[in-house]
Amino acid sequence: MTTTPIAAAEPELTGLAAWAVDLMEMLGAPGAGLAIALENLFPPLPSEVILPLAGFTASQGSFSLVEVLFWTTLGSVLGAVALYTIGRVLGRERTRAIIKAVPLVDVADVDRTEQWFLDHGKKAVFFGRMIPLFRSLISVPAGVTRMNVPLFLLLTTAGSLIWNTVFVLAGFFLGENWEVVEPWADAFQVLVIIGVVVAVAAFVVKRVIRNREHRRRIATGEDTPGGI
Repeated sequence: MTTTPIAAAEPELTGLAAWAVDLMEMLGAPGAGLAIALENLFPPLPSEVILPLAGFTASQGSFSLVEVLFWTTLGSVLGAVALYTIGRVLGRERTRAIIKAVPLVDVADVDRTEQWFLDHGKKAVFFGRMIPLFRSLISVPAGVTRMNVPLFLLLTTAGSLIWNTVFVLAGFFLGENWEVVEPWADAFQVLVIIGVVVAVAAFVVKRVIRNREHRRRIATGEDTPGGI
């Protein structure tokens, strides 16, 4: 079977995407896995480009579909484990100390977030692997709360395999039109980012209003300092 160089599939790729292409050209399927591992550590790396492009390359015979699914999923797991380890080494008290120094953030909010993760951590780790940006960040609280390692690995592998398979197969079956996947993935990521920004903005506004109300109550004698 005649193979098509990866670069020929999309000559206009630049920046991080072009770097990922060079990596796959040098290392083959393991290069795709390495790129996805780094994407977990540095979310700006475009997995929504890497995965369909890897699928297209598999369709050209540069490596098999099974190989690319294996290596990209392994890369996802290794990247997640690195972040999990950081969270675990950092620990609960260090995290609380760092958060306590952040303006407008109450340690009580951290405690509630931690409790939420303890209650819903399994779903968060599994489904989080299918949400851009969040799939990287979710490993940190998993490490901080010392989530059971075999369970973490199982959920991470399952969620990552689903996410990777969807995009790799899209590139595999779309062939030279693999790049049409990117706009849809970009649109989805934009929606997620907007949702996060809105949630953070709402939190900040709520915190500012709460702090002002607390100061007003102290000034009028309705409350005492330290009551928040």
